[in-house]
Amino acid sequence: MKKVAVYGQSYSISAEKEIQLLLSVLEENNIVCFIEKKFNNLLVEGAILNKKYPTFSHFDDLNDSFEAMFTLGGDGTILRAVTYIRDLGIPMLGINTGRLGFLATINKNTIKKSVELILNGEYSIQERTLLSVKTAPKTAEFAELNFALNEVTIARKNTTSMIGVSTHLNNEYLTNYWADGLIIATPTGSTGYSLSCNGPVISPDSKNLIITPIAPHNLNARPMVISDETTIQLEVDSREKDFLISLDSRITTVAENTKVFIEKAPFTIKSIIPNNQSFLKTLRSKLLWGEDTRNETNL
Repeated sequence: MKKVAVYGQSYSISAEKEIQLLLSVLEENNIVCFIEKKFNNLLVEGAILNKKYPTFSHFDDLNDSFEAMFTLGGDGTILRAVTYIRDLGIPMLGINTGRLGFLATINKNTIKKSVELILNGEYSIQERTLLSVKTAPKTAEFAELNFALNEVTIARKNTTSMIGVSTHLNNEYLTNYWADGLIIATPTGSTGYSLSCNGPVISPDSKNLIITPIAPHNLNARPMVISDETTIQLEVDSREKDFLISLDSRITTVAENTKVFIEKAPFTIKSIIPNNQSFLKTLRSKLLWGEDTRNETNL
């Protein structure tokens, strides 16, 4: 590995030691490191860097000469980093300096060990499915970034009333969900918003998508797992004149009569999994599976 990119959120620095440790490990191995420009400026202002680094600020600044992208933060940081990588196929490794992280799996205390494993070739690549979105009429906000790694969410706006989401799968009518909204999640997104709405956890290599209603009024409406080859069409019925669509953390307002078409994106995101990590190990750690907390008390 000779050339990598580093990305972090540019609004605050919460992990100075971790940032310095990552950069020092890369420097020790003579790896050229490009830092996202806004993040770099923040590091310079905080006097955290000991040298000047080359920067990138847009998708166009990256290419397949970059062998990896390291992110520092939580899962939200990775979702933002995906907008820089898009279909370039640059593998990603998330270092978790936030709270609950299913995507950013590398613990602060294992940075050096995990990076060394990667540099020694002791890792695997996991390809993660994305969703692509089209609307009719077209939505300008999604003209360039019309994809999501976690989920596409339809939600009500400025109202306490439910919305109806008429759902077709492969052009066949499924049902009309009366709810606060509807989540279409990837396997990666199964541990995100969908999980908090009682959706199932599915492994990243599953060839499936999840349809999860948000607070449905019809109690027989349950999360549904479908093939990721399924095309999905949604139409919203609302008392308001518009509703919300979010692609991961990117959100916009669209008119009520807009049709939403969702399908698997034509590219994947490559996730780096060092040999000291696994999806099941992450689940046990983050969801406390296997932990007996019955005799624990809050002091």
